[in-house]
Amino acid sequence: MSKALNVGVVGYGLSAKIFHIPFITATPTLTLHSIVQRSPKEGNSAPAEHPNLKHYTSADDLLADKEVDVIVVTTPPDNHFELTKRALESGKHVLTEKPFVPTSAEADKLIAIAKENNRLICVYQNRRWDSDFLLVKKLVQEGTLGRIVEFNSHFDRYRADAPTNWKGQIGIPQGGSALFDLGTHLIDQAYTLFGLPQSVHGRLLNQREGKADFFNPDAVSAELTYPDGLIVNVRISALSAETIQPRFWVRGFKGSFRKNTLDRQEDQLKAGMKPTEAGFGQDDNKTNARLTLVGEDAKTMKQVDVPELEPETYMAFYRALGDALVSGKEEDIPVKATQARDVLRILEGVVESAKTGKDAVLQ
Repeated sequence: MSKALNVGVVGYGLSAKIFHIPFITATPTLTLHSIVQRSPKEGNSAPAEHPNLKHYTSADDLLADKEVDVIVVTTPPDNHFELTKRALESGKHVLTEKPFVPTSAEADKLIAIAKENNRLICVYQNRRWDSDFLLVKKLVQEGTLGRIVEFNSHFDRYRADAPTNWKGQIGIPQGGSALFDLGTHLIDQAYTLFGLPQSVHGRLLNQREGKADFFNPDAVSAELTYPDGLIVNVRISALSAETIQPRFWVRGFKGSFRKNTLDRQEDQLKAGMKPTEAGFGQDDNKTNARLTLVGEDAKTMKQVDVPELEPETYMAFYRALGDALVSGKEEDIPVKATQARDVLRILEGVVESAKTGKDAVLQ
């Protein structure tokens, strides 16, 4: 194998520490080279925790480092566009955290800049590699449930207090709010399975204050409709007082699948588990999932065992990213900027519909 590519990470918050650095260091084609942390301090210091790396307090210095091949942007989304643009123009490949950028127009600009500079962009839509979503994907693509008629996807929590970080401070115009933070995941998963919808109907709410909110909603209700009659319902709630939260309910012509609780990988990573440890990403389908199939008589229903899949985990994303950067081929990128652009178009449709009260037509 040729020399591993040097990776520089911009930002040293939860995203960098939990979702990127552990995977970069476990990917053979990549080497963690440097970190930008604007203000290291005791108890939260990249130089102290990674003494063998290069460290910068400014992204400018990292972008000027000719040893760096790849930039990972983990900062809040309101500066994703500028950082990604400058990284591409500096001759670096870029992995940008979701939400990619606030608008599909900005995404198109970055796609053009990447082509002009012969660089690759990838977007970190890691929940394509959630264990439960991969199971749903298998059931849908293999036809186990037949033609899908309704796909329900939830990201519900009980958070009585608004977040104090960027997620509670910047709104939709800057790529913030529950719509961009959580909705990006749910809509990207639906897009991965079914592509662009024909139209979108959306509602944006502030459940904590009990009102509509087109700037920084904490709750989202969106209905995506497709030409074959499929309906995708996306639900996000900040005030879901449940001990076991719903996640997926997929209904098809030949069966249905239900799943409660979120994928475990985020909690495992926060608890200090390494992505290479046994059991990482393994889901509890026996307790939290149910698969029901229609009998041959087309009348009876039978609950059957849920298939057990060996989890690919978020490691699969990083392995694919590393391989794509080595090959230099855009088609090998695991989450393409054009796909993230399409997801942004759907999010923009949700906002348009919420404001007008009418369906937003996408195709």
